[in-house]
Amino acid sequence: MDAPLLPFRHFLLGLAVVAVWGTNFVVIHEGLKHLPPLLFAALRFLFAALPGIFLFPRPRVPWSHLAAYGILIGTGQFGLLFIAMNGFISPGLASLVIQSQVFFTIALAMRLSGETIRPFQWVALGLGLAGLGVILTHTDGTTTPLGLALVLVAALSWAGGNIVARHSRVTNMLPYVIWGSVFSAPPLFALSFALEGWDAIRAGLVQADAVTWAAVLWQTVGNTMFGYAAWGWLLSRHPAALVTPMALLVPLFGMGASALLLGEPLPMWKIAAALLVMSGLVLGLLYPRWQRHRAA
Repeated sequence: MDAPLLPFRHFLLGLAVVAVWGTNFVVIHEGLKHLPPLLFAALRFLFAALPGIFLFPRPRVPWSHLAAYGILIGTGQFGLLFIAMNGFISPGLASLVIQSQVFFTIALAMRLSGETIRPFQWVALGLGLAGLGVILTHTDGTTTPLGLALVLVAALSWAGGNIVARHSRVTNMLPYVIWGSVFSAPPLFALSFALEGWDAIRAGLVQADAVTWAAVLWQTVGNTMFGYAAWGWLLSRHPAALVTPMALLVPLFGMGASALLLGEPLPMWKIAAALLVMSGLVLGLLYPRWQRHRAA
């Protein structure tokens, strides 16, 4: 019996989503030209929460779940990611390193469930760590150890948010993300005032041009509204095993867009690091499904 395939139009929709998520790192780079990183992140979640909370009913989950998700994803993931991309790591490498959230998510889930790590997961983790090691040994002015560390902590925060969302057992992520943004924006604004200061905030808002505000809106409209809505729509109609592997293309779009649009160089060490990390992701995500398919 032939394996099921996504209809071509649905495949194109999924491809559009991962293209938006991947090229979004170039958009973030443009927004950071004028806006301080924490302010940029705060505006992203403010525009996601308003008017979103008036358009979508609150998910039937505890407020504590929404608060935890909002803080982990808002302050932890995007706050740290934006700080890292503000001169500490290149957009292309950021799009690759942030995918280590897959390894963190698996590790946290197994820690909470008490399961032991299986041999293929150790191999996947080893490949991912080898790729990160290649990046660490080639840090320069555009990619620093601090930038790498910040993105790794951002990936860990993303993984924590994944665990919270899984525990909430939500089936439609878009309202969950929007209502979680209610708890993302306030701490980001508070940290922006405390760490970046009013002078930097005022200067950023004054200097922001049409491209800057388009980058802010793209975070909400493209990355959140379209991305999560379309992804959730696909997951509601097809098995997760058909849809989720497409997310492996995000760093390919991220690194490709950074090279084409920003002129980010792609030396052999970056390609080798990408191949190692991507091999680990592929093994960790697809090997269990291949085993189940072979058993069936």
